[in-house]
Amino acid sequence: MYIVIIGGGEVGYHLSKVLLNDGHEVLILEQDLSRCDVLCEELGSVVVRGDGCEAATLDSVGTGRADMLVAVTDEDARNLVACQLAKHRFNVRRTIARVTNPYNENIFKILGVDVTVCSTRLILAHIEQELPSHPIIPLLKLRSGTLEVIEAKIPPDSKLIGKKLRAFALPKGSAVLLVISKEKGPQIPTADTVIEAEDEVVAITEAENEEAIRAMLTSK
Repeated sequence: MYIVIIGGGEVGYHLSKVLLNDGHEVLILEQDLSRCDVLCEELGSVVVRGDGCEAATLDSVGTGRADMLVAVTDEDARNLVACQLAKHRFNVRRTIARVTNPYNENIFKILGVDVTVCSTRLILAHIEQELPSHPIIPLLKLRSGTLEVIEAKIPPDSKLIGKKLRAFALPKGSAVLLVISKEKGPQIPTADTVIEAEDEVVAITEAENEEAIRAMLTSK
């Protein structure tokens, strides 16, 4: 697989090393001269100095034959432009963008970026997992973009405690995949599984149903 990486910072560097070790063909585009020199000393000819937001530069490194473009600079706007050019100018099948500001993720998706990776959101998810006001933690957004896997911790005052799973008024298109109990551990649930306080419920749902599920679990 030929993968073009925009940005030779720490993320781009370590990503390229893993991909090269896995046998992929990799090209790193890095704009900063001094950073390019550092990367070239270790990675050699896979590093090219250039602006990943310029069509001519992308063309010169063969983006038209790339299977994937990954934009991992520390600027959301540059990552978006690079992915847009790859997708619409060079017909790259798969684009992945690093996003720093979680509020920008919807913009990236609306504009056709296939996958966004937001480290800020990932850290917030771990913080929110400890906060009773945020019982829903997104775990995975599936490739289609319309479904996501979420984890929900049942708060101690939820009206669902002591009820069977069949009593859950889940939104249409949602299903519970796993229930993790402190006493019993992980279990594949049935309609007769009884929900207890502090149980962790893993479910799959349409992305727009997150708020409905949150309201259901926190209702008293």
